[in-house]
Amino acid sequence: MSIRLPPTASLRALESAARHLSYTRAAEELFITQSAVSHQIKHAEEIWNVKLFSRRGRTLVLTEAGEALAPVVRTFLQSLETTFAELQRTVDSFSIKISLLPSFAFKWLVPRLGHLKEKNPNLDVWISTSEEIVDLSHSDVDLAIRLGLGNWPELYSQRLLQEYVFPVCSPRFLSGIKYPEKPEDLLTLPLLYRHSTDICPRWKDWFNDIGTTIKSLPRGTRFPDTSLAVQGAIDDQGIALARSAHVADDLAAGRLVKLFDIESHSNVAYYITCLKGRETSPAISAMIEWLVLEADKAQSDFDRVGKGTRPVTNN
Repeated sequence: MSIRLPPTASLRALESAARHLSYTRAAEELFITQSAVSHQIKHAEEIWNVKLFSRRGRTLVLTEAGEALAPVVRTFLQSLETTFAELQRTVDSFSIKISLLPSFAFKWLVPRLGHLKEKNPNLDVWISTSEEIVDLSHSDVDLAIRLGLGNWPELYSQRLLQEYVFPVCSPRFLSGIKYPEKPEDLLTLPLLYRHSTDICPRWKDWFNDIGTTIKSLPRGTRFPDTSLAVQGAIDDQGIALARSAHVADDLAAGRLVKLFDIESHSNVAYYITCLKGRETSPAISAMIEWLVLEADKAQSDFDRVGKGTRPVTNN
């Protein structure tokens, strides 16, 4: 059986008038005149061939048909509004999948994602971590943050953070040892190591870069991930060789201290990369803009706290 429905304007007039039991208040709510409300309800009555309202003196009341139809109309309009709101949120929102190293995600990106939501509430980020370089042309990844030399001619790339490498430890660990006056003094202390890769900082490279000749390194705990080595330092287990991007927040919070005003400028940096031409898409463009702003703030914070003087100790 086919049922003819009145226009939405008539249904809204019916729902509002039934709720308020007043054409006047319905008109005020719908920002139309009282006569327009009366006209819309009359139109619905003609289509359905029923009487929806009647008068008892000066009081407007629902008829039996009105009592039956008003809640149905209300549920229909609410469902319609909810569905359209969900559809609009889908249209207005966009998502992006970003690939990066687990250590950089843990120590740098994830702690800052709340700032992204403040600036881009409709941007949904999917984080994918991997030690391997993702092939952006054969994956569902939209954007990647890579640690390297920036030599990817097939990709759009923009340098995000220059890296500096230096030793760090916790204040509590430092208070329990004789303060190392020079880099060679580190060779008598527990050092924390990262399993070697082509791009991870290594203690022997750091000593060479700062002009210190060493014969051998002390034994120490080895970690599969830079962030774990840094966490070991935070937990008073020894001295970690850290990248500036990984420890700027910990330096600012006082969880770590930088031992010397000596830095090794890494030959690699963090780069934002994506397929050429995609950097102008709304989601990727918004993500790149936010990442660059956060990197600028992080660099300012590092310049402020990472160039500090020797910490005060009890030794």
